Amino acid sequence: MENESKFRGAGGTPGGLVEFFIGLGMSIAGAYLLTNQVTVTSSFWSIWGYNAFGLTLVPLIFGIGILFFNGKSIVGWLLLFAGVVIIFAGIITNLQIYFQPTSLFNTIIMLVLLAGGIGLIARSLVAHNQS
Repeated sequence: MENESKFRGAGGTPGGLVEFFIGLGMSIAGAYLLTNQVTVTSSFWSIWGYNAFGLTLVPLIFGIGILFFNGKSIVGWLLLFAGVVIIFAGIITNLQIYFQPTSLFNTIIMLVLLAGGIGLIARSLVAHNQS
């Protein structure tokens, strides 16, 4: 009878635990360095050249008003939910993301750490032959 270890590796497969943690560290470092080079800004909400943020508040305000009148109103809850979704969608769609200038060497290091780490994590999930 073979002596089977109760300790399992990454993904429940035998072996690969060291690879998993090295890959995790590499991918975290690469993702941190890559996202550290990104600048996120915002712009005005506009529709056909006009500021449109006020229009996004209309369903929210009506929903809140209806809910103050009747807290069980389905229409009020739907308008409130729609207003919140429209505001969050507007915030996300008006974000502008820029990659800050950096050297080619730094960019390659960031991408190698990220892709290599993800590759090691994937490799650690495959069963290893234990002799």
